[in-house]
Amino acid sequence: MNSEFYADVIEAGGLANALEQTATGLDIPLVLVPGRKEIADSVGIATTTPGRQPLTVFLRTDIRGFQVSGRSGEVEIVRGETGELGDIVRAGAAWAAGTPVPLMRDTQAFLLFDELAEAHERGPEAAVAARWDQLREQAAGAPDFGEFGRLVEVAYEEPRLRQLFPFTSHWTVAFSSCTGRPYRDEIAIAPQPGRPYIVLQHANAGMIAEVPTAEEAVALALAHLPESVGPAVAGFTGRHR
Repeated sequence: MNSEFYADVIEAGGLANALEQTATGLDIPLVLVPGRKEIADSVGIATTTPGRQPLTVFLRTDIRGFQVSGRSGEVEIVRGETGELGDIVRAGAAWAAGTPVPLMRDTQAFLLFDELAEAHERGPEAAVAARWDQLREQAAGAPDFGEFGRLVEVAYEEPRLRQLFPFTSHWTVAFSSCTGRPYRDEIAIAPQPGRPYIVLQHANAGMIAEVPTAEEAVALALAHLPESVGPAVAGFTGRHR
C-alpha cells in the first residue's frame, strides 16, 4: 500500500479498519466481510438484499482511488471510484439496504451503471428486454449495414428468439439461454454485407448453412433451436458444452 496515497488507511491499520472508523464517524452501520478472492486485499460490505453479493471495495495502486464493484448474481450492476472513504461508506450502506441502483447514482455521483446492468437486478425478463432495446438501437445506428438491421428486426418478431438474451460478436447475433457471462449461446446468425446470411450452432463456430435472406436465416435458426430452450434465466446456466 503506497503511503503517499493511503496514509490515512495505513494509520487506521488497513482498509477494513479505515472503513469501520469512517462509518462510525458518520454514524452509519456497516457489516464488513472478506472481499472477492480474485481481487487482492479487497473488502466486502455485506447486504441482506436477495440476489446481491457484498459490495467489493479495493484500492488503486497508481493513484489514490477507492474502487467498488457490486454484483447481482454473477452480473456487475454498479461500479465506481472515488478518493473519499465517506463516499464508499454511504454507497455501501445504500447497497446493503437494497436501494435501487438508479437512486444510488442520484446520491453518489461517482457510481456508474447502465440501463442493461440495472435491468439485470430486476430479473432475467427485464434484462432480455433491455438488451433487445440496445440491439435494435445499435441496428438503427448502422444504416450502412442493412443486413444486420434486417436480421435484428426479423429475429425480434419471433417469440422464441425474443425470449432469449441476444449478444453480438463481430456483427454475428447469438441467442443465449442465460443473461450472464459466459453466455450459453444456443444458436447464432451472421449477416454479411451483400452476401448470404450464415446460420451457426454457436457465435463463432459450427456452420449450419448459408441462406439468402434474414427471414430464411431466422426460420433455419428456429428449426435448429432445441425444443428444451425456454426463456433466458438469470446469470450462467451452469451447463458446459
